[in-house]
Amino acid sequence: MAKKKDNETREYIPAPVTDQPITETLEKNFMPYAMSVIMSRAIPEIDGFKPSHRKLLYTMYKMGLLNGGLTKSANVVGQTMRLNPHGDAAIYETMVRLTKDNETLLAPFVESKGNFGKVYSRDMAYAASRYTEVKLAPICAELFRDIDRDCVDFVDNYDSTTKEPTLLPTTFPNVLVSANQGIAVGMASQVCGFNLAEVCRTTAAYIRDPNVDIFETLPAPDFTTGGELLYEREALEEVYNTGRGSVKLRARWRYDKSENLIEVYEIPYSTTVEAIIDKVVELCKANKLREIADIRDETGRAGLKIAINLKRGTDPEALMQKLFRMTPLQDSYPCNFNILIAGTPRQLGVREILEEWCAWRCECVRRRVHYDLGVKKDRLHLLRGLEKILLDIDRAIKIIRETEEEDEVVPNLMIGFRIDEKQAEYIAEIRLRNINKQYILRRLEETGELADEVARLEKILGDKRAIMDIIVEELEAVAKKYGTPRRTVILREFSEDAPAETESAPDASPVTVFLSNEGYFKKITPQSLRMASEQRFKEGDALRQSFETSASAEVVFLTNMQQAYKCRVGDFPDTKASALGDYLPAKLGMDPGEQVVFMFLPGDYTGSLLLFFENGKAAKIEAEAYNTKSNRRRLTGAFSGASPLVAAFFLERDEELCMHTSDGRAILFTTALLAPKSTRSTIGVQVVTPKKGRLLSRVERAEESGILNPARYRTRALPGAGALLRPEDVGEVQASLDI
Repeated sequence: MAKKKDNETREYIPAPVTDQPITETLEKNFMPYAMSVIMSRAIPEIDGFKPSHRKLLYTMYKMGLLNGGLTKSANVVGQTMRLNPHGDAAIYETMVRLTKDNETLLAPFVESKGNFGKVYSRDMAYAASRYTEVKLAPICAELFRDIDRDCVDFVDNYDSTTKEPTLLPTTFPNVLVSANQGIAVGMASQVCGFNLAEVCRTTAAYIRDPNVDIFETLPAPDFTTGGELLYEREALEEVYNTGRGSVKLRARWRYDKSENLIEVYEIPYSTTVEAIIDKVVELCKANKLREIADIRDETGRAGLKIAINLKRGTDPEALMQKLFRMTPLQDSYPCNFNILIAGTPRQLGVREILEEWCAWRCECVRRRVHYDLGVKKDRLHLLRGLEKILLDIDRAIKIIRETEEEDEVVPNLMIGFRIDEKQAEYIAEIRLRNINKQYILRRLEETGELADEVARLEKILGDKRAIMDIIVEELEAVAKKYGTPRRTVILREFSEDAPAETESAPDASPVTVFLSNEGYFKKITPQSLRMASEQRFKEGDALRQSFETSASAEVVFLTNMQQAYKCRVGDFPDTKASALGDYLPAKLGMDPGEQVVFMFLPGDYTGSLLLFFENGKAAKIEAEAYNTKSNRRRLTGAFSGASPLVAAFFLERDEELCMHTSDGRAILFTTALLAPKSTRSTIGVQVVTPKKGRLLSRVERAEESGILNPARYRTRALPGAGALLRPEDVGEVQASLDI
């Protein structure tokens, strides 16, 4: 058989493609993934933890970090991988959120040393795990109490090499104390935190009377960042009853009269310092906040602090009300109490959460009592057997001594004293030195106490009320030992209305505005202009445009990056002819390299903006296209960028213009030939007959062109070829304002 040559190509036979119904794909591929995310990742369970939190804390507990010293965070992260098969970054980020220094939780579970960032800062990054140290906080004793007494189930870890608890037997409703949020597939969970002492008191009151008014002991959520909660009973009732809704939070501040500044020292839990400052700066640039001179982030070791310097004469109270309306200094925290109950996600109100937690905790205590009862019964049973040999110790010694084989010792004791195997085994294991009357009597002294304890435990198991009393007792102990004062102040009387401001009439005083080629803008009053009319410009700069208008008029600046900037003439300070004026790229916050190419006053937005491009096209855009209801300061896509802009005119009525081409031709036409467009980004229509190498060089008004024989150059249809401009047709040319 001939072998194939090396360079012979093999025929590719594609694998057969089989159709699969979308329903089958969803069922086999998507549904298992969705269930895994919901059940094992994103939604907290009744103990208040997600699986990642639980695995991390249990690992630290097994490492002896509850009573031991600090250890490197990297050690904990590495050990946690035995239960949580994820990367170290994900595990460490979970740990950061549980630490005291990060200030995410009202009752943090991890004592920390080092930089763990802050929940109220977006840019304050936490240090790497090799630099920080952690241990379990004392309150974790309430998470793991009696965990080794069969109060919760244990399951194999992911590779069946060790066991881990399915839930932690928390002695308080941590599900309400610890803020938690997660996004699953098709659902999400966002649980706000409540004060630990208030939750414990509320749970105890609920156990005593399920119809108790929860608001008496649990008035509102509590947050680590403090602030003020705007108390709206209806909104809170919706959250408490349905598990959905939102609460409004507001920053706390104080006014330093000596330095004329406001200090914000507590902010809403749902925002960050950087988000607040960015928003204030944005509003200041848009001239919507003129009362602020400067704003700084002065957060340090002493805590959070945002310093706001005020301009002279500013009312701090009125300004703060304005900031509450316009910035995240007042924000809403959404609530969505989705919790896994017995493996099923349910949306629960606060009362329902307390009901489920009490039922679950009751089962934990019952299992613990049952475990203790079994241990004490076993001990009592052994002591009953020891009691039977008390009257004849010598006989027990004789049986053991005369037994020839070791395996026969236990059976012989069972026969000799009529005891069972466990009792006989216990007696046989007693050391020789302890086979005396005194030792046995001491052991038997426990019998009475054990019998009483067994009776007490059996009574508890048969009385649900007794189990509930144990839970209440533990709740009161937790509240007393670990309770802390509220951080978020409840504001029952507040106003969200805008403060009454005496708005003065718009400043309609006449002014003259000047724009230079390099982007300097000046607003000069008639009095100042009469004193000195000669304008000063930078060396190499010159006047581009000037208008007589009023301080209340709106002005629009077009830039070389096809953007428009809108503002009021009154936003600029009055200046003198001898000054350079405001540099618009800096004043308006333009992008790097952006320059102003045209300025116009839209008035009541009834005119048209006429733009001419180098490729011979012109766009007539209705001024209304630049009128926005949202008062945006910057408009992107202000005009087409398909070809460089040559000239621009703002027309309130149609007039005659003169176009000049690069090959020396001139065309006179009326702007009525151009149909107005409502789209700012239109590329326009052809006004100059396109020929290879022909470009539009400049455009001017007909009366400024100086053409003496206009009929030769006038066209009645577009596009036009124009005519070569003869020297005898050109008179005295006036200065134009072309760009």
